[in-house]
Parts: sequence; C-alpha cells; structure tokens
Amino acid sequence: MIDWLQQTITPPDRDYLQRAEQLQMQLTKPPGSLGRLESLAVRISGLQKSLIPDVSKTRIMIFAADHGIAQEGVSVFPQSVTAQMVCNFSAGGAAISVLARQYNLPLQIVNLGLITELEQLPDVISYPLGPGTENFLHQDAMSQNQFEQVFDFVRQKAEQFKQEDVKLLIAGEMGIANTTTATALVCALENLQPEQIAGKGTGLDDAGLKHKISVINQALDWHKHQHQLGSAEEILRVLGGFEIAALCAAYLACAQQGIISLVDGFICTVAALFAIRINPACQEWLIFSHLSDEAGHKKVLDLLDAQHLLDLNLRLGEASGAALAWPLIQSACLLHNQMATFESASVSNQSEKRK
Repeated sequence: MIDWLQQTITPPDRDYLQRAEQLQMQLTKPPGSLGRLESLAVRISGLQKSLIPDVSKTRIMIFAADHGIAQEGVSVFPQSVTAQMVCNFSAGGAAISVLARQYNLPLQIVNLGLITELEQLPDVISYPLGPGTENFLHQDAMSQNQFEQVFDFVRQKAEQFKQEDVKLLIAGEMGIANTTTATALVCALENLQPEQIAGKGTGLDDAGLKHKISVINQALDWHKHQHQLGSAEEILRVLGGFEIAALCAAYLACAQQGIISLVDGFICTVAALFAIRINPACQEWLIFSHLSDEAGHKKVLDLLDAQHLLDLNLRLGEASGAALAWPLIQSACLLHNQMATFESASVSNQSEKRK
C-alpha cells in the first residue's frame, strides 16, 4: 500500500453550495435556464469554497509510456509511434497542442518510459521508469518500485501545482496499445468479460478485435493463477501502464490538494475508476468531459454513475476531449461571476413576485 492514497479529501462545502445556488436564483435569467452550466458553477463554488468559482489557472499534462503488451499485435500502429507523438506534442503539431495554443493553456508532456530513447525536448519532462512496461500476458507490467515511483512523482507535481495556485488539471495520455491495457484493467477490477469492454482502438478490423480480446482473456487467466488480484492498487501494478498509473495518481493527489481534474476519454476514465475505487472521496473533484466513441467508455462511465459534458464521437485521446470541454467550464464560472442580479440591473424578477 502507498500510505498517502487514503489521506483525507475535502468534500464540497455545503454552505458555499447553498450560497452559490441562491446567487444563481438572483441572476438575470429564468432559474435553471442555463442548465448544467449552473450546476457546474455551483459545484465548483462548493469545492473551492468561494462564491467566485475560477478555473482560469489550468494546466494540461500528457503522460506518455509504452506497453509491453503491444508485442502481441493488439494495435495497428508500431510502438515507435508513442515516441514520435511525444516529439509531435513538443513541436506543437498534435491536436492537444493546437487546443492548448487556442486556449492559451500551458502544456507539458511527461515521458515515463518509451522503447525509443529521446533527446531532451521542449516542454517534455523525462522521468523514464524503463523502456515501457513488461508484457503483462506472462508477467507483471510493473515492479512495486516502478509503481511507487510513478505515484511519488505525480504527488510531487500535484504539490507543485498547489503552490502555483493551479485550479484545474487536464491530464491526458499517449501510449500505443493502452486501450488493451485499460480494457484488461476494467475487466480485472469489475469482474467483466473483455467482450463487454474491448473496442477497436486506433483502427483494428474485426479480426484484430477478436485477437485483442483473446490476448486479454489469456492474460487475465494467467494472472488469476499467479495473483489474488484483490486490491485496485495490485491490479493496476500487474496489468497497468506507467501513464495510466500516473493518471490515477494525478486524480488522487490533485483532489487531496484541492485541485479539480477534468477527465478525458476511455483511458483516463479507467484511471479515474481506479482512483475512485482506491479513495472514493476523489470523485467529487472529477469532472467527466465527454463520451468517447471507444466501445467501453460508456460502460465505465456507467460504473461510476458519471455524467459527461460532450458527445462528439471523439476517440483520439491525448486529453483532446477534455480540452474541448474546458471552455464550457470556464463559461459556467464566468456566467456565475459576471452576470448581473435582478436587483443590480433593476430588472423585474417575476419569480420573486409570485411568492
């Protein structure tokens, strides 16, 4: 067990939730007319203990790592693409790079372990734990030391964000074959069959999907004979990826620091599932950005009874869906903070007159 994972996470403040709801009733609009934007603003007020909810100081961080399971031919892309995409992020050519520029949000990439060695690149932090994880078809993906290193590194980053007064984190991932890893993780944690979760990832055909499911089934069978696979932490260590463990750690550590996380698609939601199973109180600090086109994403959201903000048939990853949802959250806060009240604008409040 990593001792800090169970540390207290502060819930939303009831008083600020109530006061924010009362303010919403006084803004120059029919009550509820801004729908979920209103509830988002109220929720953020409760989390931040402020009647002026604020996500202006947001950071984007992409965790990148390779997966040994890719050796089993479960992806249409070679593993070298992970490193190539890290270079693309650094050069500003990826989708998340474009969105970060559009919204003027700082973007950092963390290399947690690639099969391809990279020179130092702009905006890339190198913290390699090895040349990717081991092939979990026949061995543990991570050693206990590697697993603890991921969590310690991310915890330090969350503490740094707190010192910088960061209000919201958009975390993303890059790792060829990580939909296979994420599917295996969900199945082991929730006792589901791979056929219920597995999707075509970056473009597998029907035969490729069938092979992917077969590999996951074989891996789960092997690990069930080797381990009890009892705790979420142990499942994440023996089946997970460095970047998925980092995402899980980020959701937990940021919640403990009072920082909201905006959760991206399938891979990130699987990491959020593990974070919530480890410390359920962190769910209050998670906002789920969108519904991915990846087959298992809706099932994982349903496991968490989580509402998403967007449904655009996205399946890119790299935090792109979360970044696209960020302006909605920013708008929710600005509307709450800057709209006039009926009294300040000298506008008649018909709902008050009816009381």
